[in-house]
Amino acid sequence: MATLSLGAARRLVVKIGSALLVDSTSGALKSDWLIGLAEDVARLKARGMDVVLVSSGSIALGRGVLGLPAGGLALEQSQAAAAVGQIRLARAYEEVLAPKGITTAQVLVTLEDSADRRRYLNSRATLEQLLSFGVVPIVNENDTVATDEIRYGDNDRLAAQVAVTIGADLTVLLSDVDGFYSGNPKTDPEARHYPTVDEITPELMAMAGDAGTGLSKGGMKTKLLAAQTAMAAGCSLIITEGSTVQPLSALEDGARATVFVAREDPSAARKHWIGSMKPKGTVMLDAGAVAALGKGKSLLPAGVTLVTGRFGRGDPVEILGPGGAHIGAGLSRYTSDEAKLLAGKRSDQIEATLGYPGRAALIHRDDMAL
Repeated sequence: MATLSLGAARRLVVKIGSALLVDSTSGALKSDWLIGLAEDVARLKARGMDVVLVSSGSIALGRGVLGLPAGGLALEQSQAAAAVGQIRLARAYEEVLAPKGITTAQVLVTLEDSADRRRYLNSRATLEQLLSFGVVPIVNENDTVATDEIRYGDNDRLAAQVAVTIGADLTVLLSDVDGFYSGNPKTDPEARHYPTVDEITPELMAMAGDAGTGLSKGGMKTKLLAAQTAMAAGCSLIITEGSTVQPLSALEDGARATVFVAREDPSAARKHWIGSMKPKGTVMLDAGAVAALGKGKSLLPAGVTLVTGRFGRGDPVEILGPGGAHIGAGLSRYTSDEAKLLAGKRSDQIEATLGYPGRAALIHRDDMAL
């Protein structure tokens, strides 16, 4: 099952934990392992797959450079270690992927970036643009500025949120365990391994423990929460042991894993989510715009005849036909004030109308449920 899921993926998010990247004793980067991962990424990219890496390791690397002691760190120490380590982490990925003709980008986020709809849309647009250029984004939590109230706290859930943001169809969590068990396999010889999971029940959640390695923050419970988030957005998720060289190749070759199977694809899940939201305004279209939407086009301002309501960028709006008939719903890329100014305007008139450059579409086709 894992082999088929990975092979069929169009857009893949891979989460890499600190313990896989950084030696817990010396604090040094595990270069051979990283080179092997780069081989995997290059092979998947050559198939036409989009790949995003969600990578821990900045604090662990920075701790070693600064000579900080083992154990818990004060917030200021963690942030300083992250600042020192993040530049080394980004450089390490660049050094192994550039020789394969792959450009990398560093993307640092906090929980606020997905909780705030405006920031979420900005993050999504940036990641989509990077992927369209063939770039491999290296995503990490912005530990240099994040405090507890704006943190994900672990990169398992961050990886799932990134997958939701970009509409990935598969997330792989490279872990220190080869899947989900009914108990801790290191201490319970009777623990049962689950090859596939179709639904995360309260019983499964109760089985999950919180124990992690010395360098990682996430236990099995965070992985189940990540799977829950991903599956709801139409993205399957795999947990597999990641310490072997070329872990994604090993997964395709049948390495033991647990596959959390999404019931629908990301596009359908996203449209259901958009369609279920309460609209904060309406946009009425002319017949030409309605016909264009029927052909899978985005909604351009030129096709809008009337805008009502008060909404912000990223808010849901109802889409109406010329006679007021319900066409669907979508997320607006402009505020209601901006949309009212742009109604009926061509795309080349946006900057002159608003006084600043804007996006060509009022509602992008990926943000519509018709």
